[in-house]
Amino acid sequence: MTNTNSLIEIRWHGRGGQGAVTSAELVAEAAISEGKYAQAFPAFGPERRGAPVQAFTRINPKEPIKVRAEILEPSVVVVFDLTLMSTVPITSGLKPIGLVIVNTKKPIDQLKSEYGIAGKVAAVDATTIARELLGVPIVNTTMIGALIKATGVINLESMREPLMKRFGRLGEANFKAMERAFKETILGA
Repeated sequence: MTNTNSLIEIRWHGRGGQGAVTSAELVAEAAISEGKYAQAFPAFGPERRGAPVQAFTRINPKEPIKVRAEILEPSVVVVFDLTLMSTVPITSGLKPIGLVIVNTKKPIDQLKSEYGIAGKVAAVDATTIARELLGVPIVNTTMIGALIKATGVINLESMREPLMKRFGRLGEANFKAMERAFKETILGA
């Protein structure tokens, strides 16, 4: 669990079309609805469907956030696509007590050794959950469920309104996918 009484900086890594930017925004909206200060924004570049994408979320429960720059030393890194672990410096700048949350079927011990992750790791098979409950391999809401389980940064129920607003009639299915990911996320050391 992350210390939710101080600034939490989350860096999201995905591929264009997987919903990393949407996840960053939805989590910030939920945090604001809880009375916290939050911001979310993407790293702009030549993004296209399938290309690596980064997005950022900052949440501070006590005071306004004054910095609006890319997060270079995240508390939490969320990885939507395991293949990015081999091509993008995912853990670059990760705080020593940081957390990496990965969409994978691999066991946590294997993730840590294979990718040299020194900090804490959480894993969830977000793709399978998304396919089964949403009919598509878009893992944005499932990875939010994993983030909430691993960090406690916001309450699960706080996501309901942002999901309904963003996804309309598909909001409830996305909420269920997020809940299932929350339940199935495995937390490691």
